[in-house]
Amino acid sequence: MRLLSIDPSLRGTGFAILEEFGTNIRCLEYGVIKNPPQTSVADSLLAIYNRLLVVISQHQPTVIVLESVIYVQNYSTAIVLGAARGIVLLIAAQHGLPIHEYPPRRVKQAVVGYGGALKNQVIFMVRALLELRETPPSDAADAMAIGLTHLRTPSVPLTKKRKSEKTNSWKNFIETKTQVDSATGRRIPFC
Repeated sequence: MRLLSIDPSLRGTGFAILEEFGTNIRCLEYGVIKNPPQTSVADSLLAIYNRLLVVISQHQPTVIVLESVIYVQNYSTAIVLGAARGIVLLIAAQHGLPIHEYPPRRVKQAVVGYGGALKNQVIFMVRALLELRETPPSDAADAMAIGLTHLRTPSVPLTKKRKSEKTNSWKNFIETKTQVDSATGRRIPFC
């Protein structure tokens, strides 16, 4: 199995491509998509989208995994985080890839053995488990930890790949999520 693991964020989206073969897991690529504070939200989201498209094209993952929504006290942070997550969900839908999500405490439990582990403990364990030669950046380590959690945990995808219909078309997506208003002829979302 080859997966794309993502820790979405507007200014520092961590990603990793992990591959499982037999009982071994290796990291094929990892990185952080950095967007400076002066970059607009729209341009930052576009940069995330474009970089993830390249990663998917190069590595052809069969699944996408990410951290589930966390509680955020600041509503503007929640909106921006939601937008970054939306980019990931869009890419998954375009490529017909199933999505799996894991809460932060579960990721820490799976990688470190303790759900309240500190960030440096997660980074240390990711480096050790994947036998990396260098210490990865924090956001990339988080993405790798999410991927390791998936490979160590039986789970049910948030979305399932459907062979009977094309999930990679925006038009098909819109048609399945909307209905035609008979009075106006315009598409409106299902409520």
